[in-house]
Amino acid sequence: MARFQELDWRRTQLGELVLRRRWDPAFERDVIEIKLNDEFLMSSLFTVAEVELGRLAVEELPGDGLDVVVGGLGLGCTAQAVLDSPRVGSLTVVDALAEVIEWHRDGLIPGGVARDPRCRLVHGDFFSMVRSPGAFDPEAPGRRFDAVVVDIDHSPRHLLHPGNAAFYEPAGLRCVRELLRPGGVFALWSNDPPEPDFTAALAEVFTAVRAQVVSFANPLQDREATNTVYLGRTPAGDRR
Repeated sequence: MARFQELDWRRTQLGELVLRRRWDPAFERDVIEIKLNDEFLMSSLFTVAEVELGRLAVEELPGDGLDVVVGGLGLGCTAQAVLDSPRVGSLTVVDALAEVIEWHRDGLIPGGVARDPRCRLVHGDFFSMVRSPGAFDPEAPGRRFDAVVVDIDHSPRHLLHPGNAAFYEPAGLRCVRELLRPGGVFALWSNDPPEPDFTAALAEVFTAVRAQVVSFANPLQDREATNTVYLGRTPAGDRR
């Protein structure tokens, strides 16, 4: 059995994008990985925090028929965690790489995100769209959502592109708040430990802000690893 199998290779506007499957003898299972140039974007080896990101965002919300936006598709772990809740009525997932969306639709990436009738996969720049009212649903420009969930950059300071930096400042976060209904939730994944400066920026815009550390075993390094999920809410009476 081949140790590595390249499932697809594409040259994109961001560089060389590779989808591959490899057999990991330590875990005795196949691992699906997405690489952009020399950097790993996503691996199916460790997805605990990405799943928790989607689960926690929905768990914070009451009611049914929830409308959710996820920025960043990747292997679909966060999107699938959102869809695992029967209380979710619609999910819009935005990704800057059309190739990743195509892999999901063609079944090269396993999972049912692309087949779920509640889910709409959109090719676009999430960071540009969040600054353009109505971009997430052109047919309903004033539409607001119950949750906006983001898993794109490695952290608020470790960015895939320097142009993303403004999103993590109070002015950028206010754009997110404008998309949310009263009592809505903003959730963000980070590979790094909680950052006090970013938590303070969140607190300028949202209420009930917290940085929740998610721990999981990392046998490759024989230690416990951690990621961070940031959460914040719009006030229940916020009708900006």
